[in-house]
Amino acid sequence: MKTNLLDVDGAAAPPRRNGELVFDAPWQSRVFGLAAAVVETCFDGDREPFRQQLIAAIAEDPERPYWDSWTVALEMLVVVSGLVDELSIERSLHPYVEAL
Repeated sequence: MKTNLLDVDGAAAPPRRNGELVFDAPWQSRVFGLAAAVVETCFDGDREPFRQQLIAAIAEDPERPYWDSWTVALEMLVVVSGLVDELSIERSLHPYVEAL
């Protein structure tokens, strides 16, 4: 079933202000775009697998900022679905994490 990531409601709904998505930093809009691209190309537009990962990420740590949970959900989706393995993600993120 093809659906748009923007029509999510409930706990997994993206933050909005006056109907528009709210991003506090450029990386947040990038991770949104990455998730949209993965859903469209790898799941034939079916957002439900991502939505379930997002709900789980939010439940795991309700105090975590929303877009951080979005990132966790995207990472879990690509690992669980076999698109990318955890080691590849860790290797890719390592230089950025060390810079923090």
